Amino acid sequence: MTTYDDRASLTDLTTTADRVRRSVEAVIEGKPEIVRLSLTVLLAEGHLLIEDVPGVGKTMLAKALAQSIDCSVRRIQFTPDLLPSDITGVSVFDQQQRDFEFKPGAVFAQIVIGDEINRASPKTQSALLESMAERQVTVDGRTYELPSPFMVVATQNPLEMEGTYPLPEAQRDRFMARVSIGYPSPDAELRMLDVHGAVSPLDDLQPVAHAHDVLKLIDTVRQVHVAEPVRRYAVELVSATRNHPDIRLGASPRATLHLLRAAKATAALSGREYALPDDVRSLAVPVLAHRLLPTAQAQLNRRTADQVVLEILHRTPVPAAGPGQPAPSLHGRQPGARRL
Repeated sequence: MTTYDDRASLTDLTTTADRVRRSVEAVIEGKPEIVRLSLTVLLAEGHLLIEDVPGVGKTMLAKALAQSIDCSVRRIQFTPDLLPSDITGVSVFDQQQRDFEFKPGAVFAQIVIGDEINRASPKTQSALLESMAERQVTVDGRTYELPSPFMVVATQNPLEMEGTYPLPEAQRDRFMARVSIGYPSPDAELRMLDVHGAVSPLDDLQPVAHAHDVLKLIDTVRQVHVAEPVRRYAVELVSATRNHPDIRLGASPRATLHLLRAAKATAALSGREYALPDDVRSLAVPVLAHRLLPTAQAQLNRRTADQVVLEILHRTPVPAAGPGQPAPSLHGRQPGARRL
């Protein structure tokens, strides 16, 4: 089992993440689990898809997370006339140098906010595929590395709304997790009126962490131990999506990798140097559901991918704890674990 030579690495992680969490929650009222999941995806080196109806704070969440970290940020407003070169960049002929010069596109930033990603055509959406999977962009045969850390936070409206295009399967598979903010509670909405009524809280939001801090935290997350029973549990959950009668396209091996990376980040945010089955269970729906394609019959029966994942969680046995680890609790925290 991996151990830490310096326990302060986990302490630094929880302290820094707590500052970022409080900064984002000053803007996003009453959604602590959504904010925590956003941090989990950031530290797990993933990308986040925020799906919900207009006006509930999708773009506000993405901007608050970006402004809480002192790093380069670019925002892309996806529209039907947006071109792939607007995202990746283009080579322009320089008359003086008598050579082509590369002009980087909007994707060349550490945090890229893709607003209403499904309002652009599938061709334009696909411009993000290489950057999200490989942290690089290839234009005219030349490859350009993207900065680190690199995270795409995209928002999209439900498909039944006008002017939307469904994300291709390959695009959805590159997002580590999908979240839905939902409407705020009445109390949270009242507080929002007090805070947002006069000025936008984003105007006063200052960075509480630096990009190099995030890179250190990512290295700490990589050290989190995942025992074989927990790894096997993740594989069993993903495999079950491929054999379910209501699903015509199950989760990919990339989904398994994303599930384990997110579980490691969740364990680190809880102050643990090892992942538990609880971590995997808590992330199964946001990490797996958006990748699944229900059958036509399941759609007629109004069976959603979220329901299928919950059913799989219910029927898949939870592994016992490994040596030296506490038994998993399906409803509570582990003794001594710090949770943000």
